Amino acid sequence: MNTAVGARDLPFDAVLCDLDGVIRFYDTVEVARLEEAAGLPEGITAAIGFAPENDLPLLLGRVTRDQWAQSIVHGLRSHVSPRDAHALAKAFTEAGFWADEAVVSLLRRVREHCPVVLVTNATVWLDEDLAVLGLADLADIVINSSLVGVAKPDRRIYEIAAEQAGARVDRCLFVDDRAQNTDAASALGMTTVLYRAVGDLRESVAGLLNR
Repeated sequence: MNTAVGARDLPFDAVLCDLDGVIRFYDTVEVARLEEAAGLPEGITAAIGFAPENDLPLLLGRVTRDQWAQSIVHGLRSHVSPRDAHALAKAFTEAGFWADEAVVSLLRRVREHCPVVLVTNATVWLDEDLAVLGLADLADIVINSSLVGVAKPDRRIYEIAAEQAGARVDRCLFVDDRAQNTDAASALGMTTVLYRAVGDLRESVAGLLNR
C-alpha cells in the first residue's frame, strides 16, 4: 500500500468489497441440469439453500456444510425423491466457482493506494476457497461473517471492517451486489456502489487510480 505524503488526498482511506456476486461466481450448470431432470423449476434449490432459516446459521458459523446440505434436502423432500434431493443438495453445496479476473486485477491496483477489505457473508471454510482461487493475498483484511458472528446488513459488520482498516466510515467506499447491503453501509455514511458490472467498480475507484 502506498503510504507516501499526500495519501490523505485520496478520495477514500479504504475500499470495502463484497466477495460473492462481485469477485466470485458459482458454476450452476449441474444444479440446473438436475433440477430439469427432476421436473423442478430452475433456481428452487438455491431458493431453499439461501432461505434465511437455512443460510443465516451457516453464515454465522453455527452449522457445518453437511448440516446446511441436510437443510436443503429437507426443503426439497416434498418436491422430489430422497435420492434426487440428496443429489441436488450435494451439487449445490459443492458447486465449483471462479473469480472475475478483471475485478481481481482492479482490486490489486486499488490496494497499491489504500487498504482493500473483503466484507463477506461467508462460511468458516472461506480461507480454503480463497486459496483455491489464488486470492489469499487479494485483501489486506478479510471480515468473514461466520468468524465475527454478524452478517450484512447488520451495521456492526461494517463498523468492524472500518475499524480494522483504520478508517472512518465516511472515508470508506463499500461495494456490494445487494441493495440491502449498500443501503445499510450508506446509512452509516459510507460511499457505496451497487455492483452490476466491472465498469461500476472501475468508475468508483478512478479517483484512486488516476493520480
